[in-house]
Amino acid sequence: MNFSLLPHELRPIAEKVEQQQRISEADALKLLRCNDLNALGVLASAVREQKNGNYVSYILNRYINYSNVCILSCQFCAFAARKRDPHAFELAIDEIEAAVRDALQSGITEVHMVGGLHPTLDKAWYIELVRRIRALDPELTIKAFTAIEIRHLAQRIFKTSIRDTLEQLREVGLGALTGGGAEIFDADVRDELCRGKESADEWLEVHRTWHQMGGRSTCTMLYGHIETLEQRVDHLRQIRELQDETGGFTGFVPFAFEPRTTVLAHVKPASAVEQLRTLATSRIYLDNIDHLTAYWVSMGLPLAQVALSFGVDDLHGTIMEEKIFHMAGANTPQDLTVKTIEHVIREAGREPVQRDSYYRRISSATDRANLTPVPQRDELVCA
Repeated sequence: MNFSLLPHELRPIAEKVEQQQRISEADALKLLRCNDLNALGVLASAVREQKNGNYVSYILNRYINYSNVCILSCQFCAFAARKRDPHAFELAIDEIEAAVRDALQSGITEVHMVGGLHPTLDKAWYIELVRRIRALDPELTIKAFTAIEIRHLAQRIFKTSIRDTLEQLREVGLGALTGGGAEIFDADVRDELCRGKESADEWLEVHRTWHQMGGRSTCTMLYGHIETLEQRVDHLRQIRELQDETGGFTGFVPFAFEPRTTVLAHVKPASAVEQLRTLATSRIYLDNIDHLTAYWVSMGLPLAQVALSFGVDDLHGTIMEEKIFHMAGANTPQDLTVKTIEHVIREAGREPVQRDSYYRRISSATDRANLTPVPQRDELVCA
């Protein structure tokens, strides 16, 4: 790729990209401060092309928020509730089972399930929940629980170690961990934003343990609130370091903070430029994570489509029902059809591919027998 027209200050970074060398934290900070959005897109697209060619993936999935009852009161969260709050909800296992059964008729390959830190649901409830979903379809991937939920279950509900809790959940059907709860890793930010939540080290330790068990998970970052750019880069550094250690992260999903119905409503939402700049920087910096997702629920589908030119190679999935961002004020759709997702991808000049929870390419929701990885740059095939 010709980088000769890039700004002079970006050329050292461009040389690293061209030679597939790792960029530094100082480089990442320079990218986050860069006002030449087109240049960022060129660099990020080069990395995306190296890793994934012209493919953009998506998954057929169903979101389930089993409850928003939570013992924490994070400032950024409009989702959580105390048990007696008017907006508190708690689904019965029968309701969850029925929702997943209906979604299976639409061809989903994944159920994505998270909730609050519920004070009274017991171990038997969680075990039964996962077991009954697994019984509906042994091929369905149950991607469930954030790191803080796992710590809550281990310490307060299962009353055992993180590893033993994960092993018990995996035994009844847990297939992957979600990446939620990472927010920004900086201790001062966490103290102000989500006091009482797990520390960065505790979040990382849950995922490290899961990866050491052979499990896979996604990783996230909630940005655009009270953090500095330096703290944003430090978050990416810690993600990259754990990936160097375990190789267990399948994809990175950054979210722009949605302030409208939170106590931080005075915070100015991240602009489209800021979101594209963060996505592009993440793609260039996280050289050891193959996939970058534009989460259309938070950023909107039109901007997510533009993000395909800023290093993004995944548009997440059909979702079907999302509560966390919508309770915070997001006015994006609750779900998308495959037709819409594929149209958006093709209109951007890219080739859509359906994937599973581990980013393996599948031709349809019912053809799961011969799963292969989403093609990388050195193994592109003609279909």
